[in-house]
Amino acid sequence: QVKLVESGGGLVQAGGSLRLSCAASGGTFSRHAMGWFRQAPGKEREFVAAIDWSTTYTDSVKGRFTISSDNAAVYLQMDSLKPEDTAVYYCAARNRYRSRRRDEYDTWGQGTQVTVSS
Repeated sequence: QVKLVESGGGLVQAGGSLRLSCAASGGTFSRHAMGWFRQAPGKEREFVAAIDWSTTYTDSVKGRFTISSDNAAVYLQMDSLKPEDTAVYYCAARNRYRSRRRDEYDTWGQGTQVTVSS
């Protein structure tokens, strides 16, 4: 069974950077669009960024986060991190165009913790 596996999370000070990666494990994986979501304690999982032939970002990360992909993985470069970016970050895939809606993604990773200290 093909799974998505995230990596690259950790603890960083405010203003720092992290790069998250998401790769398929257990076989080949055909998908059209990939997305990153995040969930902070006590909050719903929210959209962060998505990519197909173009990219989409939530307003709070525009200019700070960059989503990209190659044949091996999808990445989320996070710069100028803020304490409010602290969350578990999930990657997701769907076989159609990129979307902001989490219910439109059918394959999810297990998540990676990002903690930004003030």
